Amino acid sequence: MSNINDESLEKSTVQLNIIREYFKMHPNIEIQTKDVVDWVTSKYFERTGKIFRDPDRGIRSLYQRGFLQKISKGVYKYDPRYAQNRDQEDFTITQKNEILKRDGYKCVICGAGRENGVDLHVDHIKPKDMGGLATVENGQTLCSQHNFLKKNLKQTETGKKMFIRLYDLSKKENNQELQEFCTEILQTFENFNINGHIEWKK
Repeated sequence: MSNINDESLEKSTVQLNIIREYFKMHPNIEIQTKDVVDWVTSKYFERTGKIFRDPDRGIRSLYQRGFLQKISKGVYKYDPRYAQNRDQEDFTITQKNEILKRDGYKCVICGAGRENGVDLHVDHIKPKDMGGLATVENGQTLCSQHNFLKKNLKQTETGKKMFIRLYDLSKKENNQELQEFCTEILQTFENFNINGHIEWKK
């Protein structure tokens, strides 16, 4: 059983190293998965005589480990500086304590704190998957509810951008009813501090 696991691990390591090799030869370039797949499958067969069955999975694995940046669906980039900094992506205990103390042991959004029996989390203001580093300046204290909202509402970014465009159009066309509709929806985003990094100019 151990031999099978060792063999599987060795195979996975070789495959990931070949993918790394390709991206290191093309730093700071946005590359489509299909372009990587052609090269790595060919190179893996050339070196081992075996078929690389799921290179897409290997690419995703390197993205999850912080070696690659995901630009869009099926498009990745290797930025040497970003990859090196990923080692610093998790806050240390000392950093967490400093951030909690700075924020008064309260959620920076709703003000709930330990005295309210609320679980507090130290969160990256600029997310890790966008290159956010584990620095005190990039940290903030969130309650579990707002931490959950931030992590799981990224899909609303597209919606907010759409309503901002619709709002701008309604102003241009002087469509008061549509403008009021968009204002109410965009105000809801602001009230719940959702996607605050997307600026809405009233």
